[in-house]
Amino acid sequence: MEKRVMTDSKRRKGLVAASALLGGMLVLTACSGGSKSASGGGDSTSQAKVDEAAAQKSSQAQIKITPGDGSDNASINNAAKVTVTQGTLTQVTMTTAAGTPVTGQISADKKSWAPTGQLDRATTYKVAATATDSEGRDAHENASFTTVAPAHSFIGNFTPESGSTVGVGMPVSIDFDKAITNKAAVQKGITVTSSSGQEIVGHWFGANRLDFRPESYWKEGSTVTMKLNLDGVEGTSGIYGVQQKTVTFKIGRNQVSYVDAKTKEMKITQDGKTVKTIPISAGAPDHTTYQGQMVISEKFTQTRMNGATVGFKDSDGKGEYDIKDVPHAMRLTTSGTFIHGNYWGAPSVFGSVNTSHGCVGLQDKKGANDPDTPAAWFYSHSLIGDVVVVSNTGDKTVSPDNGLNGWNMSWDQWKAGSAA
Repeated sequence: MEKRVMTDSKRRKGLVAASALLGGMLVLTACSGGSKSASGGGDSTSQAKVDEAAAQKSSQAQIKITPGDGSDNASINNAAKVTVTQGTLTQVTMTTAAGTPVTGQISADKKSWAPTGQLDRATTYKVAATATDSEGRDAHENASFTTVAPAHSFIGNFTPESGSTVGVGMPVSIDFDKAITNKAAVQKGITVTSSSGQEIVGHWFGANRLDFRPESYWKEGSTVTMKLNLDGVEGTSGIYGVQQKTVTFKIGRNQVSYVDAKTKEMKITQDGKTVKTIPISAGAPDHTTYQGQMVISEKFTQTRMNGATVGFKDSDGKGEYDIKDVPHAMRLTTSGTFIHGNYWGAPSVFGSVNTSHGCVGLQDKKGANDPDTPAAWFYSHSLIGDVVVVSNTGDKTVSPDNGLNGWNMSWDQWKAGSAA
């Protein structure tokens, strides 16, 4: 029987294998468990802080800033606003990009904030807001936006002025600084009402002008209100309105004056009754005065009248006349028709001869400082918006858009020009 003997070499190999197997088991055991000693230790305090911060709840307050961050073409009126839900606002700051602060106010319930005034066009604003939830935890929000630029917006310059008292013929006239193609939308954004209850309709003269008037002259003593709600209204492609305004004006006594170029006199009526008759001198036969209903649109105690500005030139190109101190002048047309004082004509002219270049002249004194002249009387008794009806001149009826003279259109013609 053979006897097997383990040599030292084999014994050593077996120990190595056993050792390797045991080592593998130890490694496997070490990976499956873990202890501070096995992991090599660590900073228990730092880890606890991280865990605590991660577990802490954030504020429930939800802040919203409008316009949104990065917006452009924002409204200058109502766009800027900060609101919060599930919390209350504690602080809101708004500045221009240059750092100029904008005044604003948090609402009584601390749920919203808005600027107290109108913003500037083409300006970048920055808003920073802080709110607190019911557990006193803060939330923060920031945004930046830019308001609409003049190149991308339109405004309407209007007459009469708010708070003024005007004559019964004064229309509401709005001149837009850019051509309007979306006339219906723009007209819809404008309302004109009267305490008299008169129906008021708008009429477009071209792409830039919109006038409003009733069928007949305004009722004396009434109040007219115009509301411009054009903020954000697209007047033409990419061009938006920015105005949001209410305008009120009063209608004075009913004064209409009648100029007769044939009899060379003017009758001034109030409430249909003649209160004064004044001799006049209208346009000469080669420079006749427009006929029709004309509205006084401007008043000047004294003004310069240069014929060159309205096409009356001598051969040298200079004006046929250039009077630097025409007294008591009141404009009737854009093209240059006035009713004004005349101190250079002989007193015998008035009531007997038509001598002007198309205006209506009244006897006056140089310097406009004599209140007893016919021109001074008429000037002091006239309002912007009073009507002067001119007849028997031999000229054509004045164009309705030459001044504030839409009364020369029938009511049907007027309404046909409405886009509403």
